[in-house]
Amino acid sequence: MVALKHRSATLFTAANPAIPGGGVVGESKHAILRGLAGSPAHVARHRLIRACLRPAGRRSQADAFMTAERLELPIVLKPNVGERGAGVAIVRTREELAAYLDAAVTDTIVQEYVPGVELGVFYVRRPAARHGWILSVTEKHLPAVTGDGCRTLERLILDDARAVGMARFHLRRQSARLNEVPAAGETVSLGDCGSHCRGALFLDGARLRTPAVEAAFDGIARRYDGFYFGRFDVRAPSAEAFARGEFSIIELNGVTSEPTHIYDPAVSLAAAYRALFEQWSLAFEIGAENARRGAHVTPPWALLRQSIATMRRAGPAATPPTEPSLLSAPSAR
Repeated sequence: MVALKHRSATLFTAANPAIPGGGVVGESKHAILRGLAGSPAHVARHRLIRACLRPAGRRSQADAFMTAERLELPIVLKPNVGERGAGVAIVRTREELAAYLDAAVTDTIVQEYVPGVELGVFYVRRPAARHGWILSVTEKHLPAVTGDGCRTLERLILDDARAVGMARFHLRRQSARLNEVPAAGETVSLGDCGSHCRGALFLDGARLRTPAVEAAFDGIARRYDGFYFGRFDVRAPSAEAFARGEFSIIELNGVTSEPTHIYDPAVSLAAAYRALFEQWSLAFEIGAENARRGAHVTPPWALLRQSIATMRRAGPAATPPTEPSLLSAPSAR
């Protein structure tokens, strides 16, 4: 309906002129992070490691990055082009670091690990407006189980109403400790990536949309020339710290990112559809305004070709051994 109104099926690809295709598919995460260079205090430190290097060269570059930035393990590794957390790994040993980089078949981003809570912040600004606004804030609760002093970790996973939906995935990731018996009240995290397809619970974080948060994201987005529409994924020491405007950006997703608060179990289906309709209406409106200013609109055939190329690159062979393939893991809402 929105496409018919604007007489263009892909007008939304002009919503972010700074990102190829507006950030629909196949965009470089590293290039986007470089676009945020005007806000270094709010961006997790990172470096791109090319797949064309020999394994020893990749390991050397990762070591050089960590030395230069005075970082220690754990560290985050992720494909430069990827979707929905596929291939993201938080490595905690030298062996895991080497295994990931040795097996990488695509360019890899090595990134500072930022502890704390994870949130998604959807930001929008009309090109002619001086200021934008936050459309959505999502609190991401990583999957976890609580020990009772009797059951093994394996049993806790299988008995948990939410974790059991991704049991195969969690059991593979926790294979080395499945026979451990966590103490009563001990919380055992089953993941450290705030991705829905890895079992994270998304909750509406509207309560955290404070003036300090609005001002911080508006300033960051306006310093990224050519960015108007998308979702920041951030880490903060705590929800309270985030509300004060203290956070680090770990990723920025373009036009096809979602206002992920809609996955909160308390959000009705009708409310979720209203949020999605608002999102796409804004994407087309902003794309139209940018197109009138001369921004490129990606033709449908070019978008399809890019989507096919990205899917081919994202096959099972692209998933390093430190992070089991998600293709065989059951999905969870």
